[in-house]
Amino acid sequence: MLNIWMAAIITFTAAVGWLRINDFFAHRGWVSGPTSRKIIHTGTGPLFVLCWLLFPDEPISRFLAAIIPLLISIQFFLVGSGIIKDQAAVDAMTRRGDRKEILRGPLLYGVVFVILTIMYWKDSPIGIIALMLLSGGDGLADILGKRFGKHKLAWSRNKSWEGSTAMFVGGVGLTIFVLFIFHKMGIFITPFQNLVLPVVIIGIICTAIESLPLEEYDNLTVPITAVLFGHWLLPKG
Repeated sequence: MLNIWMAAIITFTAAVGWLRINDFFAHRGWVSGPTSRKIIHTGTGPLFVLCWLLFPDEPISRFLAAIIPLLISIQFFLVGSGIIKDQAAVDAMTRRGDRKEILRGPLLYGVVFVILTIMYWKDSPIGIIALMLLSGGDGLADILGKRFGKHKLAWSRNKSWEGSTAMFVGGVGLTIFVLFIFHKMGIFITPFQNLVLPVVIIGIICTAIESLPLEEYDNLTVPITAVLFGHWLLPKG
């Protein structure tokens, strides 16, 4: 663990750097806006959460870390509202090039990170589970679903069985990977094997929720579902 301010600087640099790289690629036309949006969506979560390990065990750490997604969310709001002009960000985070799209999915995504960081931090795996299912699961569901999704869901014609499979495998896989690292670092004392089955069950439930025709609200419905079932299914202590 580093000095708290150095940890915050590294985390901020990593998060903003990841965003700007993807902004640059999308603005140059090397990747499409929808693809860039989901690459950002998928990569930001694990990058940010793994940076928690840099912070010392001080009460202020969670709040200082939460300021980073808060600042990025404020930027999203300013760009989406047209208060500041950032065409590269619009190209990278919208499906149709409309800056107002940033005020929905991307802004909600950032706000969820702020709230879950403050609420759960390194005290409970619940926050990590919710954020990883949102990042890896929901992000990959869209990327792979659009590319390989030939078998549409009967109740949600814009989504597919292939996308839902990617949601489950990507979300659960990323969650277990990050939890394993935190467990090895001594953050969580619950035996690691006791976390696996609850994560799989929560992943199944969140996959079902993500499959509903509520695309603009996945960034809320998936983490809320993960948090609720996390409190119910995860071992106490």
